[in-house]
Amino acid sequence: MDRENVTVVGLGQMGAALAAAFLGAGHPTTVWNRTPEKADPLVAAGAVRAADVAEAVAASQLVVVCVLDYAAVRELLDPVVESLRGRVLVNLTTGSPEQARESADWAAAHGIGYLDGGIMTTPPGVGDSASMFLYAGGPELLARHRATLAVLGDPIDLGADAGLASLYDAGLLGIMWSVFGGWLHATALAGADGVAARDFTAVAGRWLSTVSWFMSGYAEQIDAGEYPGADATIDVQVVAIGHLLEAGEARGVDGRLPRLHLELMRGAVEAGHGGDSYARIIDAFRK
Repeated sequence: MDRENVTVVGLGQMGAALAAAFLGAGHPTTVWNRTPEKADPLVAAGAVRAADVAEAVAASQLVVVCVLDYAAVRELLDPVVESLRGRVLVNLTTGSPEQARESADWAAAHGIGYLDGGIMTTPPGVGDSASMFLYAGGPELLARHRATLAVLGDPIDLGADAGLASLYDAGLLGIMWSVFGGWLHATALAGADGVAARDFTAVAGRWLSTVSWFMSGYAEQIDAGEYPGADATIDVQVVAIGHLLEAGEARGVDGRLPRLHLELMRGAVEAGHGGDSYARIIDAFRK
């Protein structure tokens, strides 16, 4: 079965993992990195080392770039922009939605197909079909190259707005850090009474499935702009978080995180929304 040629520009930990995944799936892979020796393990595995960016770009119709930032992308690709014309550039560099949209405009002005991406895993997760790779800016390009990009992980199409992959990436990382913070606080709380982290986490993992179910319902409320408190009102949750704070204080556990939640809840109550669902607190973030 013929495999599409791919070029990977940038061989940091993530870029090297991308190239290794393409190689492992049988794609002829050309690689380039500013520090040439970083390509050595990939070349030993069958990759072709390009002498410069121009040679790397010319080698493939699909060019994947994963470098430090968007400024580095332009520094590398501006000199070879004519060679990129007619090719597809997949930018898996982390940046802002504004930078992604600017890059999409730059690509369009030069006749370059452009997909902006967000990698929702760490390097060891590259190549796992359970790992999400977010793509935005060219649904037709993603459809054309889906089989190749699926080698890296599950390709999620976010539509024609090139900024959405970066926007989702930032928001999803925010969820991750909030979950980690809540889990660490709770694990410290339970650990103060001798509960092993692995034992508490086994139960916490199941609870997160229920939390996900609540989120789906709250998303419907947010889109409708209506927040019926049929499940649990903010008033009730103010009382419940008081118990969490008391338990933490009794055990010497830092309470800054739950106090932030309490502050947000009290703000909603003071605004007259104590009988609404927790989803109403989105108003505090929108301000």
